[in-house]
Amino acid sequence: MAETTTPDKPLRADARRNRARVLEAAEAAFSAEGMAVPLDEIARRAGVGAGTVYRHFPTKEALFEAVIHDRIRRLTEDARALAETEQPGQAFHAFLARVVEQAMLNKALCDALETAGTPVKPHGAEGDIWDAFDAVLAAAQRAGTVRADIDLFDLRAVLSGALTMERRVREGGRPAGRMTEILLDALRPRS
Repeated sequence: MAETTTPDKPLRADARRNRARVLEAAEAAFSAEGMAVPLDEIARRAGVGAGTVYRHFPTKEALFEAVIHDRIRRLTEDARALAETEQPGQAFHAFLARVVEQAMLNKALCDALETAGTPVKPHGAEGDIWDAFDAVLAAAQRAGTVRADIDLFDLRAVLSGALTMERRVREGGRPAGRMTEILLDALRPRS
């Protein structure tokens, strides 16, 4: 993530608050409008000056990357917590459904997760979420609620496909969640 702040110089409290406001406004703007939203508009929505946005995020791409990394970091934390739950099967299915639902509401997150269906495992925050997903998957498999022959690559590929298909069926006026329901059913052990 490209920022103008340096690691050995922590942000002041007001700068941290401004940065958080910018990230929140940017997440909402990118979610609704994609990359077309101007940085000046994000600054206006955050209630800060454009200079504040540019000090933290010198380009729109840097801000976009920070928003995606923040969202993925939060999902990763959720997944790690779910890997330790007493009901790992329910947790896995609910988390997977929630990821798809959130991605459908956030085009940027959807795009980031759709590209995860490739054979090369991503690095950084994107890699962390898949490590966490792997832990939740393994716990659900140990509980016998997810097919034992599914691995992380399979999960990444079918999740990417479900995201693409959810987007298509929603554009076609079909009910939301249909592809997720099919995905979750396909992951259950065969009887």
